[in-house]
Amino acid sequence: MEMWRPSPGRRPHAMEIFREFTFDAAHRLDHLPEGHKCARVHGHTYRLTVFLAGPLDPVVGWIVDFAEVKRAVTEVLEPLDHHLLNDVPGLEQPTTERIIVWLWDRLRERLPQVTRLELWENATSGAVYSGEPLEVASPSPSSSPSSSPSPPPGRPDAVR
Repeated sequence: MEMWRPSPGRRPHAMEIFREFTFDAAHRLDHLPEGHKCARVHGHTYRLTVFLAGPLDPVVGWIVDFAEVKRAVTEVLEPLDHHLLNDVPGLEQPTTERIIVWLWDRLRERLPQVTRLELWENATSGAVYSGEPLEVASPSPSSSPSSSPSPPPGRPDAVR
């Protein structure tokens, strides 16, 4: 059996693969202005895309078995799927931004080839994370519960 080799001049692992998953969960966001719709318990069908990169196995021809990816991601999603995210340790304020970091921390332990995650909370909104250290801003006067966020011009429904 002849081993596969990349064409001359090509990097042997210049490829990224991905697998997509969905899970359903409810949450509420605290510390929001009175009457904000996200302060009430509500749910999403989240869509998670897991990207992985690494060298291709010269015999099998893949970076990682998709079945291994499915197994690892399913384990990580189990405590979230059909649960109230606020009850999950580490997700007491379960914004999309915090959920994706929570997922990253657990997936990287199981799948070191993970390079990036995309998490969609609906068809138009989500977050992308690649493991970089996060800068957390100091609370500003405009983030106090007494102030109401303004939607972008022409988009009265755009505030989460």
